[in-house]
Amino acid sequence: MKKLQETPNLLIDSIDLFNNKNSIGENGVKNLGEEISKCVALTSLNLDFSSDSIGENGAKYLGEAISKCVTLASLKLNLSRNSIWQKGATYLGEGISKCVCLTSLNLILYLNSIGENGAKYLGEGISKCVTLISLNLNLFSNFISENGGIFLGEGISKCVTLTSLKLNLSKNSIGEIGIKYLGERISNCVFHFFIPRYL
Repeated sequence: MKKLQETPNLLIDSIDLFNNKNSIGENGVKNLGEEISKCVALTSLNLDFSSDSIGENGAKYLGEAISKCVTLASLKLNLSRNSIWQKGATYLGEGISKCVCLTSLNLILYLNSIGENGAKYLGEGISKCVTLISLNLNLFSNFISENGGIFLGEGISKCVTLTSLKLNLSKNSIGEIGIKYLGERISNCVFHFFIPRYL
């Protein structure tokens, strides 16, 4: 396959790649991540690796690649059903925190067992994206507890320019206190807010 670096000095500004259910594994993601990290002019990145067996190491390589793409304005990652666990979510949060120019962030991470600590580090990463206008976060069925909801609320509360916010926290254990705190922390954002049932 032709490598991205063969494009003249990596002047690519947009990448859309859909590779779901192909079992590319962590090594496939590592190779792709190394090429993406060289695209210094990238402003839009859309990757669908759902059900691709990338694991937490694959998430690490993606996080490292994303951290190099400091000009990104739009990022969409679909890593659902990949068993990235808490560490994988941590790596992604660290990568996203470097993307300070983001205005649109769409993270689809359902069925990954990230837990409350994974939610914490994702929240911390999102908190650094202070120019975000649109945030879509799908964390369906991830073993996120009450504290996880609190951590997410703290992170999102720093994104004061948000006008559109969509959270799917179904099939978690955030509970009444977690959702109350989440609502309080983001009450200063003007947004369209979606929270499905089964919190």
